[in-house]
Amino acid sequence: MELLPWAGYLAVVLISVLFPKTILSYGRRAYNLPPGPKPWPIIGNLNLMGELPHRSLHALSKRYGPLMQLRFGSVPVVIGSSAEMAKLFFKTHDAAFSDRPRFTVGKYTAYDLTDILWSPYGAYLRQARKICVAELFNPKRLESFEYIRDEEVRMMLRDLRVASGRVVRPRDYLQKLTLGVISRMVLGKKYVNEEAAAEGGSPAMRHVEFREIVDEFFVLNGAFNIGDFIPWLDWLDMQGYVRRMKRNGKMFDRFLERILNDHNERRRHEGERFVAADMLDVLLMLADDPNLEVPLSRDNIKAITQELCMDETFILTMPRKVPLEAVIKPCLPAHLYTGP
Repeated sequence: MELLPWAGYLAVVLISVLFPKTILSYGRRAYNLPPGPKPWPIIGNLNLMGELPHRSLHALSKRYGPLMQLRFGSVPVVIGSSAEMAKLFFKTHDAAFSDRPRFTVGKYTAYDLTDILWSPYGAYLRQARKICVAELFNPKRLESFEYIRDEEVRMMLRDLRVASGRVVRPRDYLQKLTLGVISRMVLGKKYVNEEAAAEGGSPAMRHVEFREIVDEFFVLNGAFNIGDFIPWLDWLDMQGYVRRMKRNGKMFDRFLERILNDHNERRRHEGERFVAADMLDVLLMLADDPNLEVPLSRDNIKAITQELCMDETFILTMPRKVPLEAVIKPCLPAHLYTGP
């Protein structure tokens, strides 16, 4: 007799779970889904992903074909693994697959999904792309920055000449060159220096500190956050990624806030004589345009500015320096190294 109450509780639980599922699935359209492995409850097919997911997916494609369906947690995923499937996704049905996932990393490190990488497809993304093409990277503006590239290359060559006779890491010099060019083109001057700025000086960040933040940014943007695929586990932050994302986003925000304040102060000081000298100036001027389809907020400007600064440094912050390791020995004429 003591088992009867427990049997009743079990029956209630089973009915609560199975009855809604039956009702919701009744009349549901039967989709002709691609083949794929049967998913487990909760985790889906995440158990099939190894340390190198691309190799795991390649192995699965050999079994299930160039178009297959998986489930990562509660998220349905379709994998295309051939040139024909790539053309189908990126050309034939490009509009249908042009949206982006709403991952947690985009929320905390990209100003709530408002940079170009994480922004959902829509009016804002189209406008941001148009601004980049027509305003920031048009031939005339890039030509106006030619002297910056020339000066930074000359400074790098001078530093290499000073280091003559010592072992050097080309990656360090190329990273310094890239950061110098980008900082001056996007922000107007170098905000990343070897030493922190003095009190009241330029709002600079030390080079080593900036590099650590950039490295962390790319690690987090490539990390697998379990909460993105099993949402009811998100609040636990079992891997600690969300905490790191929030910290990284705040550190970048403090850096960008000081730069925006510096630019706005210059605009107020120059008044009607103000002329845009860098890409951030252009963005701030566009934000004042009442005819924009989607108004640019301060966070939108910071998101786009951050992406402009980050994308070009990606290769040089990669832990594996494959492009540089491929250069086994100098291939250029000797006079380019020794000078006249």
